Amino acid sequence: MGKLLRHINKLGGMVLCAALLVSCAVERHIPDGELYLKKVKVESDDNDATKDYFLSSYVQQTPNKKWFGVKVPLSIYSLSKPGSDRKSSRLLRKLGEAPVIYDSLRTLRTQNDINQVLMNEGYIHSSVAVGKETKGKKLTLTYAVSPGERYTVQSLARQVDDDALREIICGSDTAQSLLRAGMPFNLNTLNQERNRITTLLRSVGYSKFNKEYIDFTADTLAGSTAVDLTMHVGLHREDGLSQPEPHRQYRIGDVEFYSDVMSGETPTDTVFLTDENTHIYYRDRLHFRPHLLTANTRIKSGQLYNDELQRRTYNNFMRLGAISFSHINFLQRGTSDTLDCVINLHHARPRSLSFDLEGTNSAGDLGVAASASVQHRNLFRGSESLLLRLRGAYEAITGLEGYDGNSYTEIGGEARLTFPNFLLPFVSREFSSLHAATSEISLQYNLQNRPEFNRRVLTAAWRYRWQSLNQKASHRFDLLEVNYIYMPWISEKFREQYLDSLGKENAILRYNYENILITKLGYTYSYNSLGASATTTYGKNAHTLRLNVETSGNVLQGLTHAFGNKKNDLGQYTFCGIAFAQYVRGDVDYAKSVRIDRNNSLAFHAAFGIAYPYGNSDQLPFEKRYWAGGANSVRGWSVRSLGPGAYKGADHHINFLNQSGDIKLDLSAEYRTFLFWKLHGAAFIDAGNIWTIKKYEDQPEGEFRFDKFYKQIAMSYGLGLRLTLDFFTLRVDMGMKAINPAYEGRDHYPIVHPKFSRDFAFHFAIGLPF
Repeated sequence: MGKLLRHINKLGGMVLCAALLVSCAVERHIPDGELYLKKVKVESDDNDATKDYFLSSYVQQTPNKKWFGVKVPLSIYSLSKPGSDRKSSRLLRKLGEAPVIYDSLRTLRTQNDINQVLMNEGYIHSSVAVGKETKGKKLTLTYAVSPGERYTVQSLARQVDDDALREIICGSDTAQSLLRAGMPFNLNTLNQERNRITTLLRSVGYSKFNKEYIDFTADTLAGSTAVDLTMHVGLHREDGLSQPEPHRQYRIGDVEFYSDVMSGETPTDTVFLTDENTHIYYRDRLHFRPHLLTANTRIKSGQLYNDELQRRTYNNFMRLGAISFSHINFLQRGTSDTLDCVINLHHARPRSLSFDLEGTNSAGDLGVAASASVQHRNLFRGSESLLLRLRGAYEAITGLEGYDGNSYTEIGGEARLTFPNFLLPFVSREFSSLHAATSEISLQYNLQNRPEFNRRVLTAAWRYRWQSLNQKASHRFDLLEVNYIYMPWISEKFREQYLDSLGKENAILRYNYENILITKLGYTYSYNSLGASATTTYGKNAHTLRLNVETSGNVLQGLTHAFGNKKNDLGQYTFCGIAFAQYVRGDVDYAKSVRIDRNNSLAFHAAFGIAYPYGNSDQLPFEKRYWAGGANSVRGWSVRSLGPGAYKGADHHINFLNQSGDIKLDLSAEYRTFLFWKLHGAAFIDAGNIWTIKKYEDQPEGEFRFDKFYKQIAMSYGLGLRLTLDFFTLRVDMGMKAINPAYEGRDHYPIVHPKFSRDFAFHFAIGLPF
């Protein structure tokens, strides 16, 4: 430990010397009469106000960017020679970042912005003083904020000139109002109330109402912070010259569809739906079944005009792959209170063909994969989507000796048919359109040939998906998923050395290299605070939650008992001569992102999973077991190389099969920072492991025990780079082991006694770890 401290002190001294040299170099690049903005602080005599309103985010001019707390780009720039046109100096200036020169105008704007923010929050007499501390050509800028006393609403009155609107706004709606006597006088809240009332009225027929009809009057007495607040809702004016009149409530008249009819064109044919009293006009050919359009239209004849129904209709059409464009228009019928709805639609090109080529890296073994897909987005003219995909892969396997080959080949095919509604007799089309529901039927076949064995996997599934009304939560229900795993060939060497090692059965391996049938029933709940369609929470204040529960084999267990089936030689019941798996599994995954400023954020991740085999199974199928290590787990370990518990294997090429478990814990914290261009950096700490529920001879020290598991949690730390492109993120993570539960003594804490060849792991991946 003393040796480590000496190294740290030595490194700290070197960093301090380098910082002093860079500090001197920066001033060479500051023009005479100018100041380098070294630091900006926002201070307040009311720290809660400063913190609650994120006042620092309104600072318009900030110092140079920091990488993990150090101004690395500025340091690189400062190494160049001022005014030099040499290639080396130009390169340093291009790679680095020029020192930020103080701009007094941007400081004034910042003062005004902070003052405005505080005034909006009720601090009417707030003030912002600017303090400047210079040292040479360096400036430390301080914004001293004095919010003052906050104003509050003493009394609240509502004046509504329109009798019909008065009954709504001053009636039962007051219970939903955001305004209360005694509340802080907050201009943001007043604006939210304007928007809320506008949304309410536009949902009950007042299509021409907007928030400009609502204004507020605030009266105060000298020397008092109490506010008498009056909300005023004016009458309707068609234009600036017309006389005020009561607001009109509109109803929907005719609802008509124009399919593939361009502006100025005349439809060539029409379909009339008597049950909907709706016309569908089109040219040449109608590409949709009529009821597809009416079922996804929330706007119906006779309804009061409603903005929300219009939004839902747009959302329904957007999720239909058969429709490329939609536009909804409302036309007033003469001078009446009736609005006719005209919906224009254009069909999407139904067929598409795509090819993908990718590189793979499985525990250091490199390979290549290619796939071709054909998709039809309107198979039965009801926006049904049929996807056919063929995939092939090749991987060069290293480290295997004594086998006939050293390559892995895979060929797979998939057919998936998706319907834009629930295929259930008791679920209405209205529910399907409200919740963006889909039904999916799929069939997959996968052929895998390795030097040790050949495996075939046949999968058939029937599942449903839908979203919550706020579109932040999504649901998936697997009504039935059947996996049949068939092992046509296993090499004798693999069987002798690993399946029947030392003259006894290796239970973990043997079970996972037998033919088996898995019949899954499962449910998955996913929540994203930014919306279910959000692709990432990177650098934002957001959180995600995923819950999953699944079970297998219960129905088959009941059938085998009902028909009196007998067990096979291994003590398992079979279905059509095939043993089936029986287990229950549950998972929870939570991630939270916290924005620090425009360039920095923190992210936290916690995941826990547990699976239990019972009945017809003594162990979990390999596909349902947990593993640890890799780009999305504890990154100080390569994929599938950690655990279970304190278990340590002897063979790094085959032993990954034993390094799986029934329980998994993952914990991560990551500091993320913007570097330059589209490149981001990260510093992370990971912890976790896997364990088995039962005690297996082939996995010593792998069993979960309450008095031991916390001592077996592995830890790692490291750095990463992320290249953020338009549609995906390329990621490189470099992890080092910090605590290794597989060893005791000196090797248990590699953070104190690091060994690069043993403790380093490199990961290349697509997408963020969480």
